[in-house]
Amino acid sequence: MRRGYSWLMENELMTKIAVILLTGVLSAISLNMFLIPANVFSAGMNGVSQLVSGAFEMYLDIKVDTGVLIFILNIPIFIVSWLKLGRSATIYSFLTVSSISVITLLVPQVIVTDNALMNAIVGGVLVGIGAGLCLKFGFTTGGLDVIALVIGKTTGKSVGSLMFAMNLLIIFIAGMMYNWESALFTIISIYCLTQVIDVIHTGSQKVTAMIVSHQSELVVNELKANITRGMTLLPARGGYTNKESTMIIMVVSRYELFELEKSVYTIDPNAFINIMPTQNVMGMYWNEDQQKAFMQSQKEQLPK
Repeated sequence: MRRGYSWLMENELMTKIAVILLTGVLSAISLNMFLIPANVFSAGMNGVSQLVSGAFEMYLDIKVDTGVLIFILNIPIFIVSWLKLGRSATIYSFLTVSSISVITLLVPQVIVTDNALMNAIVGGVLVGIGAGLCLKFGFTTGGLDVIALVIGKTTGKSVGSLMFAMNLLIIFIAGMMYNWESALFTIISIYCLTQVIDVIHTGSQKVTAMIVSHQSELVVNELKANITRGMTLLPARGGYTNKESTMIIMVVSRYELFELEKSVYTIDPNAFINIMPTQNVMGMYWNEDQQKAFMQSQKEQLPK
């Protein structure tokens, strides 16, 4: 068991390194080939770095590469992250920012298309893929994400609302510095970015399913056959009907919701299912690799 767990951890580390490198490549291509040539701005610290680079060139006639600024502006944020969010998250975020910064310096600025709308969409999608993958594996791309998380923990305010306010400021400054057309295309880019993040990252978000059924034993067996998740069974009684039943409680990812509903309603079309968002799970909640390892061990135990 220990050997299998070590293998999973090693595999997870290699996956995270691959994600960090991929995020760097995607962000560099997005910035140097789509966003910067079109004066369209990214969200977060990438966008702030674009604005600062543009301000240096516009007002001081000094050329400072966006990749350099991405790293420099993130240094104080790493210090705050280390103190407030912990070592592990900070290290991975630092590596991600370093990857973005270095690869952005290596990738040349090339005009792929003169269509500003296409630049905004493609640029936003590419950054969104990288950011979404980072979030799925439990770390961020640094910058404003970290600031929002720290302020959110300190004040209790919504991280999403804080990120929205910060990105709104980027859009406003972009409009003031360049033109309001740039600001409008920046809105489109940030919208595409957030939508892609939702598609990738939402699947790793967890929900709690509360299932009430009069055929609980059959439902439990069907769920076991299709979903590798633990369950808690509680006795229940209908407040209106006064009938005895069983409540099944499960924590699953959103990707597993369809399979859960299908399994339950295949057995009991009259079952009651309540789905609630889950902020955090502590304890034995397996990731995909651990699920696969368990399922493989179960198959090996079957008689041949």
